[in-house]
Amino acid sequence: MDGSDHLVHERSKAQFDVEKMKIVWAGSHYAFQVSNRIARLVAGDPAFRKENRAVLSRKDLFKNTLRKAAHAWKRITELGLSEEEASWLRFYVDELSYAYVHWGMFVPAIKGSGTEEQQNKWLPLATNMQIIGTYAQTELGHGSNVRGLETTANFDPKTDEFIIHSPTLTSSKWWPGGLGKIATHAVVYARLITDGQDHGVHGFIVQLRSLDDHLPLPGITVGDIGMKFGSGAFNSMDNGFVRFDHVHIPRSQMLMRVSQVTREGKYVHSNVPRQLVYGAMVYVRQIIVVDASIALSRAVCIAARYSAVRRQFGSQNHEISATGVETHEISGTGVETQVIDYKTQQSRLFPLLASAYAFRFIGEWLKWLYTDLTQKLEANDFSTLPEAHACTAGLKSLTTSAAADGIEECRKLCGGHGYLSSSGLPELYAVFAPACTYEGDNIVLLLQVARFLMKTISKLPSGRNYKLSGTTAYMGHMEHYLIKYSCNVQKAEDWLKPNTILEAFEARAIRMCFSCAQNLTKFADQSEGFSELSTDLVEAAIGHCQLIVVSKFIEKLQQNIEGNGVKQQLETLCYIYALHLIHKNSGDFLSTGSLNPKQASLANDQLRSLYAKVRPNVIALVDAFNYSDHFLGSVLGCYDGNVYPKLYEEACKDPLNDSVVADGYSEYIQPLLNQQLLNARL
Repeated sequence: MDGSDHLVHERSKAQFDVEKMKIVWAGSHYAFQVSNRIARLVAGDPAFRKENRAVLSRKDLFKNTLRKAAHAWKRITELGLSEEEASWLRFYVDELSYAYVHWGMFVPAIKGSGTEEQQNKWLPLATNMQIIGTYAQTELGHGSNVRGLETTANFDPKTDEFIIHSPTLTSSKWWPGGLGKIATHAVVYARLITDGQDHGVHGFIVQLRSLDDHLPLPGITVGDIGMKFGSGAFNSMDNGFVRFDHVHIPRSQMLMRVSQVTREGKYVHSNVPRQLVYGAMVYVRQIIVVDASIALSRAVCIAARYSAVRRQFGSQNHEISATGVETHEISGTGVETQVIDYKTQQSRLFPLLASAYAFRFIGEWLKWLYTDLTQKLEANDFSTLPEAHACTAGLKSLTTSAAADGIEECRKLCGGHGYLSSSGLPELYAVFAPACTYEGDNIVLLLQVARFLMKTISKLPSGRNYKLSGTTAYMGHMEHYLIKYSCNVQKAEDWLKPNTILEAFEARAIRMCFSCAQNLTKFADQSEGFSELSTDLVEAAIGHCQLIVVSKFIEKLQQNIEGNGVKQQLETLCYIYALHLIHKNSGDFLSTGSLNPKQASLANDQLRSLYAKVRPNVIALVDAFNYSDHFLGSVLGCYDGNVYPKLYEEACKDPLNDSVVADGYSEYIQPLLNQQLLNARL
């Protein structure tokens, strides 16, 4: 296999400082240094190799993941890594295991909902991995509707204990990662009942397995829920089920930061505001948005590099029929065209590249929003909570749906080879697709956003402008957008003005929201109205969320961005993202009168010229993600572009090729070829 860089010519075209763009993508020089150092550490460790994941049996895959998780912990402790560095190491190991839920949900749940005394008891055990935790909320019969959970926690004043019980089959906890085979403890969400009174869903720390022999404790039935979608992917994780049969736990194991039960069985609230619980939800959804940008950028990196390597057909050597179907095979003479030079490939790939950057920056902004919200909540200021909740709900929905669809589009952009496990794309899709469902089903979340938007509009005084802040500030200009606004685009270049783009998106969002609000007034029963108009409400929520992403991308461009040509590349990507949304959602823009047909057409013209502008920089723009070949896990997306020898090598490694003649040949194929099956009894 030759060691040359097959993409060196593409990299030489870059019109910007790639190293500086790496820092923009990472978020800061410090974040780049830390992540880059840990990425190299993981990529250089043979114990973390992952090439054979797709061909392992479920049991071997799971055991191999346990080995890697143990090795990761060993390296973290040997090197004395900080919490941040350890988090990066687990990220770059890139294999779903119990550790993700332990560190990502169990530990934060105790930090967020436990009292100081509870944190002092449980966190040292958890952070030293002396116990392994999971997060048991979702049930067999209830996911998004947390209020509908059926598991009960009945307080027994005689013994000073809670009795955790699964009264029905559908109350079985279902899906928690790490639960099936590994977790020793869980934060279990159950209906708190004292003296026959239901106080709603609360969290409890429940031990599941013995710390001596790992067997389930009395009253606990626990196991794995089975194979999931895709090769490798989530099948390395023991997503599990658990049923509780009157399991007794001490009263002190109710997470009591916000509310508690006294020794006498009285339910009381602490002086800590209940709204802090929502802060944790905002945190988790912000993390998922960042994950969406990472997953999409990985897919885009693979598709972009392979599209630059792959050559098909040639402008002089083939004909296209009137239906667009290839009629003549290439004659074998001349150089074929790079797939990335086809306009159809660019129009599908480049908006996804722009989306990856857009989602990265919205993830950055959400980090700031979470920090700001936390400070306000701790100061008993709850004014921004509804907006923060709506933002994170809507943006989690928008980014995960777009990323999942984008990964699948990248697979198609890689042609037939994208379907191979060695391309990395099938597993990437299988790993990311559940994000559209967990931590809030995407449609349910958009309906929550719509409810917030309708409430915001209902508070606006009619007939005049009103002062609003944050992401709904534009709604304060209701009169302007409903009566006076008219898009002023007259030529394609007019679309390269940030304010022009922003106003078009604001007009579309406010007009869709106002239309929904007006239609809701026609219903005597508001809940019936929400049900009937739910499709329109979802579309209005999407319009609002897309506006947020566009506006935050534009805000990013107003910051001081270092590096030759870096800002110009980001501007191009910002315009591609916004104008592609206008193109894909032209029905909304036209039906609301936010644009006229000519303006929508000019947006498309400008989009095409932007594709030509970004084309020389595409490989450098995906290089800026700074993903190692180990992390990408893709033969098609390898840094040096030496795809075909690697594809052949991977094919030869498949277990089916261990023997030249297939197992089963003598039993099933030889008799068939010899026609012996005709006389044999099957």
